[in-house]
Amino acid sequence: MNKNEFKDIISFAINCENEAYAFYSSVSEKSNDAKLKKLFKGLAEDEQKHGALLQAFLGRSLEDMHFSESKDYKVVDALPAPPLTVDLKPLDGLVIAIKKELEAMQMYTQLANVSTDDVQKNTFLELASMERGHKNRLEDIYTNMAFPEVW
Repeated sequence: MNKNEFKDIISFAINCENEAYAFYSSVSEKSNDAKLKKLFKGLAEDEQKHGALLQAFLGRSLEDMHFSESKDYKVVDALPAPPLTVDLKPLDGLVIAIKKELEAMQMYTQLANVSTDDVQKNTFLELASMERGHKNRLEDIYTNMAFPEVW
């Protein structure tokens, strides 16, 4: 993989963040539950920040990109994902959101693993950690909705 391919991956990641932002914003606007509305609004804001952070990487010259080009890291293997729509049952929407957060977490972890610059590596690790937090929050909601008899 070369540095242009890493830029393509980051461009794809920006598109995923923008798609997640649009999805979470839409769900937030349509939700009647105040807690869910607040949760999805917060997730949307986080995804918007992630997109801006990644956009800064795209503004760098290829010489300022610090990735090892020696191997195929299979970063692209996790990238294809179904489009998000808001015309879903709430549980189905949560499943898609959880899967999208997992994919983002894995992608950022892989980008961190191939980063040769400590600042860049830490940025991707922080993004992975934030996506993991999103996933955990969504899984808690899913568990409570899918298995209410536990409570």
